[in-house]
Amino acid sequence: MATPDSYRSICEKFDVGRATALRCIRRVIVALEILAPAFKTWPSEEKAEEIKNGFFSTSTFPNVLGAIDGTHINIPAPHDHQEAYVNRKGHRSIQLQAVCDNKCRFIHCYAGNVGSVHDLQVFRLSELKNYLDDPTKFPSNTHLIGDAAYTLHEHLLVPYRDNGHLTQKQKNFNFCHSSARMAIERSFGFLKRRFRSLLTTLDMKRVDLIPTYIIACCVLHNICLFKDDEFPDLHETPPVDDNVQARGELVAINRQGAIKRDNICDQLPLRHI
Repeated sequence: MATPDSYRSICEKFDVGRATALRCIRRVIVALEILAPAFKTWPSEEKAEEIKNGFFSTSTFPNVLGAIDGTHINIPAPHDHQEAYVNRKGHRSIQLQAVCDNKCRFIHCYAGNVGSVHDLQVFRLSELKNYLDDPTKFPSNTHLIGDAAYTLHEHLLVPYRDNGHLTQKQKNFNFCHSSARMAIERSFGFLKRRFRSLLTTLDMKRVDLIPTYIIACCVLHNICLFKDDEFPDLHETPPVDDNVQARGELVAINRQGAIKRDNICDQLPLRHI
């Protein structure tokens, strides 16, 4: 998981047969998937308070329970339906949707959709869609933050669409929102740097096993953070993809979400110049 080397290279280094290496990796990723609920949990009310304070201290954006986004894991061309795996960048991939807390730990992960599926559709297929209508999942008026590929909701706030006529307060909202949302970009950066098999092209042919492999890497990522495993910080935070704003605005705006966003916009201290 930690190296982009091929199975052939790994087998030569450890002097084992390919079948043995495959069995070992499959046993480990299945075991990690079983252990996932112990290391990847939705925050309790007490934990939610800690997370929202953490986000506020770094971005001044209030009541953030987590940052949501998706990333693509490139894969070799599968045998069947290759065209379905091609994402907007022209690569074949499997998608990972994740929510992280202020310390870049994953609190929810969902993997397995093909690269051609839109971020919003991935969200609709995940259990997070049902979470939004469950107030118990968002104690103390908390919410997720995501880019404009998602639908504005009372429990999922997205930035204002920049149509060239934003007010100073709306620009300030987008700036603070983007500062908080950097947590998920950093989480994906840490994940792919630590488990470099995800960084370029994942050398796996069994597409049915790839989602389990990705989730296993996410579990190990959390375990490393829980254990304070030393890891050099990212020198540069990956830029937030704001090109999805036009796609996101095709979805009807949720009224309660719009009211909540406007209230936060009015109350935020000005940081944007």
